[in-house]
Amino acid sequence: MAFFFHANEIAKSAVEIERKGRAFYLRLAESAQSEKSRELFEYLAAEEAKHEEIFASLQTKLGDIELPAWATQHEYMTYIQGIIESHTLFTDDVVDKQMAVLKDEKEAIRMAIGFEKDTMLFFTEMKELVPQSDRDAVKKCIDEERLHLSRLQTMLKAL
Repeated sequence: MAFFFHANEIAKSAVEIERKGRAFYLRLAESAQSEKSRELFEYLAAEEAKHEEIFASLQTKLGDIELPAWATQHEYMTYIQGIIESHTLFTDDVVDKQMAVLKDEKEAIRMAIGFEKDTMLFFTEMKELVPQSDRDAVKKCIDEERLHLSRLQTMLKAL
């Protein structure tokens, strides 16, 4: 298992999560059964693109800043790697299989809720690994992911 040693490697993973999230939401928008769902998925895709830009900028800014000593301990890095590898959208072939068997919009929204929860967990951990000066940007993304989760939950209840 490869471990991270620099904060920009964590930001790179965040960029990848957001890139995959955008593609996921665009796929859901294409197959949406209602106009409201399509609009929500398109909105969420745009939000993921916005977050991708934030983390790409952060990745460049962080350069080779090393992670805090406590963060590079084997047990903690195994935990972080586990969060990434178990993320709802991290493995493309798993996502393709799950999307191929989605029965309805409720299942699609439940999958999106899982994505948002996984992303919030990763960003919450990430916030502790970046320099104090960059934590507000990560916190803002966490807050927005929380809003996404709320909007998805509202849509699920409306169906």
